[in-house]
Amino acid sequence: MKSSEEAAREASWQWAGEADGAGEAPGDVIGGGGPRLSRRGLLAGAGVLAVGGAVWALGRSGSDGPAPGPAKPVPTAVSGPTPLWTYRGAQAMTPERLVAPPRCPVFLSKAGLQVLDPAGGGPGRLLVFDPPPPPNWPSDAEPSGGKVAIGPEYMFSTESKGHLDAHHLSDPAHDWSLPLPDELSGRLQLTCTDTGALYGYAWTPFRPEEVFPSTRVFAIGPADRTLLWSVAGPRQERPVALATGGTAGLLACARSLGDGAELAVRDAATGRELWTAGGPEGLRWCVAGGEGFLVPDGTGGVRMLGAGGEPGWTHSPARGESWRALPPVPDGVRVFVPRDSGMVTCNDLTTGAVLWSRKLPFPLDSRSRPLVVGGTLYVPGPAAAGVFAIDVATGRLGWAFHDSGPGRDVWSIATDGSRLYAGHDDVLYALATA
Repeated sequence: MKSSEEAAREASWQWAGEADGAGEAPGDVIGGGGPRLSRRGLLAGAGVLAVGGAVWALGRSGSDGPAPGPAKPVPTAVSGPTPLWTYRGAQAMTPERLVAPPRCPVFLSKAGLQVLDPAGGGPGRLLVFDPPPPPNWPSDAEPSGGKVAIGPEYMFSTESKGHLDAHHLSDPAHDWSLPLPDELSGRLQLTCTDTGALYGYAWTPFRPEEVFPSTRVFAIGPADRTLLWSVAGPRQERPVALATGGTAGLLACARSLGDGAELAVRDAATGRELWTAGGPEGLRWCVAGGEGFLVPDGTGGVRMLGAGGEPGWTHSPARGESWRALPPVPDGVRVFVPRDSGMVTCNDLTTGAVLWSRKLPFPLDSRSRPLVVGGTLYVPGPAAAGVFAIDVATGRLGWAFHDSGPGRDVWSIATDGSRLYAGHDDVLYALATA
């Protein structure tokens, strides 16, 4: 006969579909509307309550028996639009390692990259790779394990020294690795990507005789599996933004000067330097928008630079204000500027004039990366706050989506154009876009 403790341990709550070995998968997919308990789990739960009552009674009568085990997790409740599906991973996500938000649902964690089915959230191929050790350059803010880029068919990484590794999202038979020339034999980091090229930089560790480490900026064509170009940077330099629209063909690079920084703009096709412009120390971000680039202005605001480096408008804190602009989100003739205070402004991209502003009930930081999908701006906040939808034309708040689950990470969002993929910590939701 089994003891009360053994019965309680065997009769535990289960996610629907977890029984009979389903829980051995990298993560659990839960149907639309959030997690639910299976009928078997409910029956087992009743047994837990009965056994638990007996254990409690023995404890009250002075028994020296074992104390009750820890409470079972409560299924996560959601508020806002009903998810199309929910995926829960075995580990927390590491979205900071993505070069840019992907155009397909993926779940990146220390275990690897889990590819998901857009329609139902079912797990597809799990891409396991061995990331390089975390570098301390160019700053201690660099994510551990290096960054990866997600394309329509491949995940690109630089885990193999001197190689670009391409992992097919569904078919391992199509994986490949490109050996790179000796000039790129140091550590590699991917930072920008478009449909035709991957951009990044290579560096070697500090040597005592060097004031700055040597670096090279490079471009790789994944379709032809060739190195398009690489050039030596005069200082610490890394690509930070690739222009589109009217300034297509320009690659902006952040260059450290020791006592400051500058923006170096190169021809994306050849790597030739076209112009430079001074910037604040660190040059934390650069965003391509309209006919130029948006960069920090050095006082907490935003500055527009023209396609040739000429200064344009600035949007800075007024007297008595204290806020810092985060990377803006251009959208046609407008640009949305999130602030660390939780304010979001919509500015005219040509003049910088404020068209509307909206205060959100939570602060923002550099991990919050808003996205525009159609006529809606989606702004992710801390784990307890969720994701807010804002009408791009009026600034009016639409829905807010959050869950009751514990978490410490900010929400991350991505889209394929028809669905919004929003998650934090170990859970990812698919939501219909407006």
